[in-house]
Amino acid sequence: MDGRNRREIRPGAAVEIVLKKDQRSGKRTRGVVKDILTSSASHPHGIKVRLQDGRVGRVKRILQS
Repeated sequence: MDGRNRREIRPGAAVEIVLKKDQRSGKRTRGVVKDILTSSASHPHGIKVRLQDGRVGRVKRILQS
């Protein structure tokens, strides 16, 4: 799953995100979703989430829900 649809993402899911500072390089960061920050049903660049460690980025891949 690619993380563009909000309904596929749940708090507690393991995901790969791209942080704002890494958007140019596309470097991905793994973590566990704490909060979903995007309110719309979908987003072309990925749903924005906050990880349990506080980092914020857009979901590029859902590893486990």
